[in-house]
Amino acid sequence: MKTNKYVEELLAKSAEELQTELVSAKKELFNLKFQNATNQLDNTARIKEVRRNIARIQTVITQNAKAAN
Repeated sequence: MKTNKYVEELLAKSAEELQTELVSAKKELFNLKFQNATNQLDNTARIKEVRRNIARIQTVITQNAKAAN
């Protein structure tokens, strides 16, 4: 599945890379919401996908933090 590969890629990244990816995903979500508010967004399903990716990234960050303790 596409999602499993994405999660595997996240697990292979360092904490700094995960933070960078999280910031870029949040910026993308902001831009998508802004486009949606101004009726410029064609694919509204992308918002849901990005939100879930943010949650996946945060989950991996939390797992890594707990494993380090």
